[in-house]
Amino acid sequence: MGKCDPGLKLSRTLEVGEEHTALALGSGDVAVLGTPALLALAEGACVDAIADDLPEGETSVGTFAEIEHLKASPVGSCVRAQATLIGHHGRRLEFSVLVDEGGEAVARIRHRRVLVDRARFTQKAGTAG
Repeated sequence: MGKCDPGLKLSRTLEVGEEHTALALGSGDVAVLGTPALLALAEGACVDAIADDLPEGETSVGTFAEIEHLKASPVGSCVRAQATLIGHHGRRLEFSVLVDEGGEAVARIRHRRVLVDRARFTQKAGTAG
């Protein structure tokens, strides 16, 4: 399994579009950044943070998330997810993600991913890798 030493960090940004709103995603009835899109942004930042540390054929899958969504972000706003790997326990990776908009906290997320062999995982799941 990959090295993935704690301390790895990466940021990913998103300009909130209509397709990212709670209304569009079915998670609410207002046109602000929906929590599902917020989680996808955070997970993507975590995936990117460890990408260079994974050997060929290995990937990670999300298994847990705890989200505190603190502030509404309207369409057109730009949010940034800063993911930090805070723990590596065997195959389990623990992340802390802070999402902000112009320096103001939008969300705090605890996220867990598990390292897996891509081919074995996709075969077991019945999907193409």
